[in-house]
Amino acid sequence: MGKPAILIVEDEEKIARVLELELSFEGYVVGKAFNGHDGLMLFREQTWNLVILDIMLPEMSGVEILRRIRSSDKQTPVILLTAKSSVEDKVSGLDLGANDYVTKPFQMEELLARVRAALRSGKQLSNDAVSEGWIQVGDLRLNELSREVKRGEETIHLTQREFDLLTFLMKHPRQVLNREQLLNGVWGYDYLGDTNIVDVYIRYLRNKVDKKHHQPLIHTVRGVGYVLKDSQ
Repeated sequence: MGKPAILIVEDEEKIARVLELELSFEGYVVGKAFNGHDGLMLFREQTWNLVILDIMLPEMSGVEILRRIRSSDKQTPVILLTAKSSVEDKVSGLDLGANDYVTKPFQMEELLARVRAALRSGKQLSNDAVSEGWIQVGDLRLNELSREVKRGEETIHLTQREFDLLTFLMKHPRQVLNREQLLNGVWGYDYLGDTNIVDVYIRYLRNKVDKKHHQPLIHTVRGVGYVLKDSQ
């Protein structure tokens, strides 16, 4: 097992730097972002064992980032940092699925203890659930909890977005899904980019899931969208 990876999203650079030094010293791999947009992007691009998330952030609030994380990932532990002792922030954060919160200014030892506790609970969750959580269509299997994908005996490595798209398709087998349904289900209702992103990611998935196999599973329905089904 590699070292746990922790993402810090904190706009006060001094605090982020101190956290980075302390966590690195404890043996964790650390990434950091100074605004909400970059934090969410970094979360989606890599695999993290824990997120330390400030509530008050430029560009996108910590609560909004948490909402978006939890829409596709129920498992990665998130510890909120709040400068306010305001009950509303804590309650809305915990309601949205935060695992813990720490009020600034905090004692480093307390934060490190909470990090260790959150990592233990996250690990316990994934160990308990790895044997469950498999979805299967044809010879393609996907586990949402361990984030494994296999086609027959072959392990397929996907980026986070490819994994989310494949999960959505596999949860709606034999159902023709149009671009809007896929955009809303995978990128979220507030996505404002190019809708061609769906076609681009379908192409990435086909290269990884179907290319080496005689029986394709991802099919285009002209003028409508895409469907995942076993041709057998």
